[in-house]
Amino acid sequence: MRRVVFNQKGGVGKSTITCNLAAISAHQGKRTLVVDLDPQGNSTQYLLGAGSDTLDATLADFFDQTLNFRLNPRATGDFIVATPFEGLYVMPSHPQLEELQGKLESRYKIYKLRDALREIGDDYDCIFIDTPPALNFYTRSALIAADACLIPFDCDEFSRRALYSLLENVQEIKADHNRDLQVEGIVVNQFQPRASLPAKVVQELIAEGLPVLQPYLSASVKVKESHEQAKPMIHLDPRHKLSQEFVALHDTLQRRYGA
Repeated sequence: MRRVVFNQKGGVGKSTITCNLAAISAHQGKRTLVVDLDPQGNSTQYLLGAGSDTLDATLADFFDQTLNFRLNPRATGDFIVATPFEGLYVMPSHPQLEELQGKLESRYKIYKLRDALREIGDDYDCIFIDTPPALNFYTRSALIAADACLIPFDCDEFSRRALYSLLENVQEIKADHNRDLQVEGIVVNQFQPRASLPAKVVQELIAEGLPVLQPYLSASVKVKESHEQAKPMIHLDPRHKLSQEFVALHDTLQRRYGA
């Protein structure tokens, strides 16, 4: 299963959700890969910590290779790095992705990520793709390469307005490029159950028939500690409420989709 975690709005927790679900997948014995397409590299930093500063190959190198013909190109696996966590790997980001975007788009390299992930498909049980907060070359590449899309949602009116546009964009990609793509669900993040507005907004989404997933992910300062220590919650504090919510969300996805 290849999942893309996508929202055009920044600050909704894409990298946190990507890395924590992937870490749980690996912790449960599945060989798991994170693909970090965001030039900011938050997932890369989260999973590799200080090791993210000394990488021999990144996704920028992978995409640069697609622009320059080579007699002996590097295999996709050469751009994958093991994290400190057993069974968890990452295709790391690099700021140079920003510079490459225009060239990649003009030369229509939009299917290269899909082809690369198919090449290594038998090597991984689960692939999670983190994306930039924009509908650009990299997010389109991810949606074309994925089987399913998870949408983080942070319970405010701006996010709600953006959600409808996002769903239309996903459906357009599905119609034009990837007929197998499905919206797997909306992940409610930073939820505050005692606040009336978040509960109201979420209930309205459910009433509209949108695929809101359970459980909701609580707001917690613990996740900042998790980022700082470069340890997903399942490794930092597996008994914490947020860790258990991530596990329950992962298990919900596994029950529904078998991967």
